[in-house]
Amino acid sequence: MTHGAVTAVYDAGLVVLSIFVTVFAVILFFLCKKEKEPPAGRDEEEGLPAAKQAAAAYALMEIETATDSFNHRRIIGKGRIGTVYAAVMPKGEVAAVKRIHPRLVLSHAGFGFSSVLKWLSLADHPHVVPITGFAEAPGERIIVMEFGGMLSLDFYLHQNPDGAALLDWSRRLRIAAGAARGLEYLHDTAAPPIIHGCVKPSNILIDVKFCARVCDYGLHFLAANERRGLAGYVDEEYWMDKQCGGGGGQPATKESDVYGFGVVLLELLSGKRSKEGELVRWALPLIKGMELRQVLDPSLAIPSDVGPLGRLARVALACVGNCRKNRPSMSQVAAILSTLETQTGGITLT
Repeated sequence: MTHGAVTAVYDAGLVVLSIFVTVFAVILFFLCKKEKEPPAGRDEEEGLPAAKQAAAAYALMEIETATDSFNHRRIIGKGRIGTVYAAVMPKGEVAAVKRIHPRLVLSHAGFGFSSVLKWLSLADHPHVVPITGFAEAPGERIIVMEFGGMLSLDFYLHQNPDGAALLDWSRRLRIAAGAARGLEYLHDTAAPPIIHGCVKPSNILIDVKFCARVCDYGLHFLAANERRGLAGYVDEEYWMDKQCGGGGGQPATKESDVYGFGVVLLELLSGKRSKEGELVRWALPLIKGMELRQVLDPSLAIPSDVGPLGRLARVALACVGNCRKNRPSMSQVAAILSTLETQTGGITLT
């Protein structure tokens, strides 16, 4: 074979090899791309579930339209922080709109309201009411939340004459466990942690399936030093904290939330409303003295097996009967109540 022929064969081999390498590279590229492509509905970069979107910003005019100019007939609740209206939002969905009291708006005029609401709106848990939007304007601060026809635990226990009867013992155990899981999420899963600041029956909503959902979380800063609506649902340490007594600081803590939850448990057990700490002072000696039947709501029949209610009472005692450093965490409380809910799932407690 001549030198020219050898060269031609060699060149042809290089061409074939080059084509093979090119084809192989193309195939490898598409294979790698397919493997890295995230499934639908997942984060493209990390392959994680798509993050919850922050609350939408609404114009005040949109909120006024949605509430019929804050028509008093749309009011579905009033509280220490604001008035709640039923609203039909621009896309047709029904929402709960909380209009913050003007005096609180003025006292927090320089506060980063939109930043706080966007952070709180990232909370995502089955036992937490989602914050879906907000609006701010001179003298106005608005919070938009999911509605879904929910009524408060306070309404069932203390306002509707037939409401307490709708909450039989098994439903009350379920509500307690669900609310505990919601608070556990806020304390231990949300990053950074969210302190509720005012855990009480009016801030626990009940849906049509009697599932508890925590609302108004993280808003305690708006009225941190007002006793109205708060006294009886926070511990004595809250008021004695010298760093917070004259205004300033963060008096609410995870431990004060645990105390408030303990008071909620006492209301579920007794059917009585907490007034300035009277419920705790009345119930604790009875629970410690093993006189549970005197504590239980007289509107319901006392079950033959009071064991589950006794354990619920002991959890309440641990929440309100200890100083802050000795209280259980919400994770511990939620674990106990979830186990209790599971164990009593097939037991009739009515």
